[in-house]
Amino acid sequence: MNLLRFFFKLLIFSTLYLATACTPFSDLLSQIQEQQPVVVKEIQPAYTPQPLPSMGQNNLQERLVAIYEYVNPGVVAIRTYTDFGGGGQGSGFVYDTLGHIVTNYHVVEGADEIEIAFSNGFRAMASLVGTDLNSDIAVVKVEAPVNQFKPLPLGYLKDVKVGQTVVAIGNPFGLSGSMTIGIISSLGRTLESMQSAPGGGLFTSGDLIQTDAAINPGNSGGPLLNLNGEVIGINRAIHTDEENSLYSPVNSGIGFAVPVDIVRKVVPELIEFGTYDYPYMGIESYRGDFTLKVLEALNVPANTVGAYVMGVTSGGPADQAGLRGGNRQTYIENLLSGGDWIIAIDGNPISTFNDMLSYIVGNTKPGDTVMLTILREGRQLELPLTLGKR
Repeated sequence: MNLLRFFFKLLIFSTLYLATACTPFSDLLSQIQEQQPVVVKEIQPAYTPQPLPSMGQNNLQERLVAIYEYVNPGVVAIRTYTDFGGGGQGSGFVYDTLGHIVTNYHVVEGADEIEIAFSNGFRAMASLVGTDLNSDIAVVKVEAPVNQFKPLPLGYLKDVKVGQTVVAIGNPFGLSGSMTIGIISSLGRTLESMQSAPGGGLFTSGDLIQTDAAINPGNSGGPLLNLNGEVIGINRAIHTDEENSLYSPVNSGIGFAVPVDIVRKVVPELIEFGTYDYPYMGIESYRGDFTLKVLEALNVPANTVGAYVMGVTSGGPADQAGLRGGNRQTYIENLLSGGDWIIAIDGNPISTFNDMLSYIVGNTKPGDTVMLTILREGRQLELPLTLGKR
């Protein structure tokens, strides 16, 4: 038995000796390590909302109740304070379980302190993470127990159709947790952004969603939702000519929301970098309706469509690409004729300025080169344009 053990030990020793004699120990160690199973740690995304439980949409009342109970814990009221005793109110919604809250920039603009109130009564102060004046989006962050954060799921603009039923939840006039219902009235609206343009005035925000769901002061920054409980927009502004006794604008059935696709692009950048860079063309377009009178004044056929170039920013991307703005005053005030018409970008036809803006914002970034198809005095031309940064 002892002899057998001796030969067994000798065999092991000889094997190890031959291995080490031929291969350095570090290489042997690496070979052993390479043979170990590789364990890949799954990285959980910060944005992990749970879907609304499936149920039929035939009973609208039950559906709306379910949406409110599901969504309201993820909607917050925002109160801001300044060092001079001022402040304001708005709304927001929980973006992820790390404490990021999405709202409008104008809700927190100029605030020295930001207070967040959750639907269960929990309150905490927030810090500003990032802002985007072009889309009027801001992200703030709250330090709180993770069970306070109920992220809301994001939908897609491609699934949004005129006529769909939508709901808005927010903090109108300080009445937190208020829910209103309406429909999508239109798509592709534009408003002035809060970002100053080089040539004066403001840049334009595009692809806005129009809704008749009641939106009032304090709703700003809150979610506009579809019947799946998904955020399809951030309630931003209302169109009104009336004011109440407190000199606040009153809902008139025309509200505007920042589209969810902009939220998807901008918010992650704000969280990581604090800012978002938009592509820039450097043109001023005619924003009014192209009535027959306007088209006649521009001396173009009555069926002409596209983005009409009223002006070009000196030294900007459009100027460098050779685009021309209007240069002859017409009988219509502030309308110059003689400018180029942009009718397609990268082969994609466009009918309006908003079509062009939507393509640029949704499909390009600063430094990209796009191919413009233009009409100039009856001739069709192709012009490459390298986009700048706003």
